[in-house]
Formats: sequence, C-alpha cells, structure tokens
Amino acid sequence: MKDVTIGQYYPVSSPIHRLDPRIKLLAVILYIVAIFFIQKFVGFALVAVFLLAAVFLSRVPLLKVLRSLRAVLFLVTFTMIISVLFYSSKTAEPLWAWGIIKIYKQGLINAARMGLRLILLVLGPSLLTLTTTPTALTDGLESLLKPLALIKLPIHELAIIMSIALRLIPTLMEETEKIMNAQKARCADFDTGNIFKRAKALIPVLIPLFVSSFRRADELADAMDSRCYRGAKGRTRMKRLKLHFRDFAASFVMLALFFVILVLRYNWFGWAFVAALI
Repeated sequence: MKDVTIGQYYPVSSPIHRLDPRIKLLAVILYIVAIFFIQKFVGFALVAVFLLAAVFLSRVPLLKVLRSLRAVLFLVTFTMIISVLFYSSKTAEPLWAWGIIKIYKQGLINAARMGLRLILLVLGPSLLTLTTTPTALTDGLESLLKPLALIKLPIHELAIIMSIALRLIPTLMEETEKIMNAQKARCADFDTGNIFKRAKALIPVLIPLFVSSFRRADELADAMDSRCYRGAKGRTRMKRLKLHFRDFAASFVMLALFFVILVLRYNWFGWAFVAALI
C-alpha cells in the first residue's frame, strides 16, 4: 500500500513544480485524451519520451514515479491476458492453439497496446500529484470550474471535497497497513484460503478502518469550524494564481504533442500529400 502515490507530494524545486496548477490540470486532461487516440507503437514511444522528459524536469526520482505501477500491475496483467485469450479472427491463422484456446498475432498486439495505455494513464496523473500540493490543486480546480458558478453550483465546496479526499488517500493507506499488521500480530491470516475466506478475514480490518475514518472526519470538521471556515464567502487567498511565460511554453509543448498524436492517428501527412497532388 506504500506504492500508492496518488495524493503524495514530493517537495523539491523544479520547473514542473513551479508551473501553474491550472495548466498542469489541463495538460493532464489533454494527455489522457491523447493516449486514447494512439493506435501505433510510435505514438506510445513518443508519449513515453515526453513523460520521461517531464519526470527529469520535475526532479522526482524515476523509481518513485514507477512505484505507482505496482498498485495496478495485477490489473494491467489481467487485462492483457483477457485481451489475448478472447481475441478471435476468422481469416488469420493462430500462432498457437490448444483446444479452444487460440492466440493470434493481432491479439498480442492489442494486448500490448492496452497494457501500454494503462501504464501511461497511471504514470501521468501520478506525476501531477507528486509535483502539485493539494492546496494548489484545489485552487487550480476551483479556478477552472469557476464558470459553473453561474448556474449556482458550489464550486468551492466541490474543490475542497476533492482536495480533502485526495489528501487523505495516503493517510488511509497507512492506517490500513497499520491495522493489517496489528491483526497479523494476533495471528490473522489474509493470504490463504479461497476468495470468500479472504473477504471474511478483511472484516476485522474494515471495521476499525471505518471507525478511524469517521473519527478523522469529525476531527477535521471541528478543526475547520474552530478556524471559522464558512465556505467561499468572504474567503481570500495568500497566493493568487498568475500565468507566466513558462506556463504558456508548457501549454505550447502539450498542444504540439497532441497535434503530433492526431497526425499519427489520422495520417494527416498522407492526406496533405494527396491534396497537394490534386
């Protein structure tokens, strides 16, 4: 559970840390959209190089970023296996067959695409939370959602809720690990037996975890109330968000990457060549 990096912040001075949180949030959204447009392995390689460059500029250790994959490694592996086993083709010959199980070349290619897509989807948002404080994320999210205030949506409250939830993820993971270690010291067994036995063994973990979560929420509410928190009304900020040249440069780089992905996806170079010949 220590491998869950969502909500963790790595304090260091770097160009990525100094970027405006609104730009980083929009860049991550564009990054996720771009990943779903990729169909060729050249595109995955391009995004991987871009992500490695961002990690280098952020001065966050690469192993710390990659550690977030360990939490979803089973999901990635399971998805790839299912993609290989359930792919079928009426025209192509299977590479290997055993009974009703047939493995095709295109199935392996689709599984590789899906695995790379899931890995990149995890690494991008992980780098966002590692380089942005929860307070900055809240301010950036609230600023981006400000137009929705025109239809009377409680933007500030929604941003605070998301920020608190994001901030408490590492705390709850640490609390869960402590409870599991305490139960193992009392001879609890979480690793053997069938799925129903393992689920039943988690009951002594879930009950104290829920109690601890409610107690923590109550203490947080009392702390916010004692500091006269009344929502967005009359609230000011110590740091105001302002865009700088580095933010515009980062936006240009992200838009350029998205444009290149679209070119690779729809083969715009080929269409441009045909149009030039016509």
